Amino acid sequence: MTAIIQTDKLTKSYGEHRGIVDVDLAVEQGEVFGFLGPNGAGKTTAIRTIIDLIRPTSGKAFVFGIESTVDPVAIHRRIGYLPGEFSLYDRLTGSQTLTYFANLRGGVDPAYQASLIERFDLDPTRRFKELSKGNKQKVGLVAALQHKPELLLLDEPTSGLDPLVQQTFFAVLRETVADGHTVFLSSHVLSEVEKSCDRVAIIRDGRLVKVDRVDALRDLAHHQVELRFAGPVPAEAFEHIEGVSDVSAEDHVLRLRVTGAIAPVVQVAARYELLDFVSREPSLEETFLAEYGQGSAPAGEVASHVS
Repeated sequence: MTAIIQTDKLTKSYGEHRGIVDVDLAVEQGEVFGFLGPNGAGKTTAIRTIIDLIRPTSGKAFVFGIESTVDPVAIHRRIGYLPGEFSLYDRLTGSQTLTYFANLRGGVDPAYQASLIERFDLDPTRRFKELSKGNKQKVGLVAALQHKPELLLLDEPTSGLDPLVQQTFFAVLRETVADGHTVFLSSHVLSEVEKSCDRVAIIRDGRLVKVDRVDALRDLAHHQVELRFAGPVPAEAFEHIEGVSDVSAEDHVLRLRVTGAIAPVVQVAARYELLDFVSREPSLEETFLAEYGQGSAPAGEVASHVS
């Protein structure tokens, strides 16, 4: 397969702090590649450096085999980009904004543009300043998609979208890949990346900590379970269940972390008088702290405010 994006020890420093450190990535043609990390991990910095919106401190990035700092214009002609914070001219309507971007591209297929507007349920007659966060995001998505780019770079693309529009977005992504195009998608939502991506890179404190097939995310996925009983229950009854850890008891409540199948926990809990059972998927931030620890980065590495 052909590498559409290739980075070699890509590093971006912000004064005494580093936004990203020695990032090595290879994104193949025709895949949806997830870039996963908590807020402030360096996702946006990496994307902006890859497409030469900001210059690397060291290392290199190649897109379509072109070094990003050598000919960014040639790269930009072939990509669609949705930034993490999409904002434009307040007085322009959605339609005028989309026409503006279409003209920059030398024109787009009007029928395809219209179909995207309809599918995303976007009212193109309203001015940008009048739109909610979700509707602004819809304008940004249509602008990024309407010229059918070879490579889509999407920074937190579902931010502000309601669940139905999110389903439409993922359907459009599948169609894009079916046409042989490539998607690079950053997110901090574990389940979002799991259901939409082929491979994923996990970044924390500006450094890659894992690059693997999306199936490997299941090794990270876990649930926080709270069991409320009518009377005292021995914590040791649950401590030896496969996949169970961090068992704690308080009064008649047991709290535990479950990785993998939850059925064995249910079976043991059923032996006692169970009053309530609560299971929740933790945020990605919690998952990262559990998997990689909360220790601060070494001095001079990552600014906590950098995203």
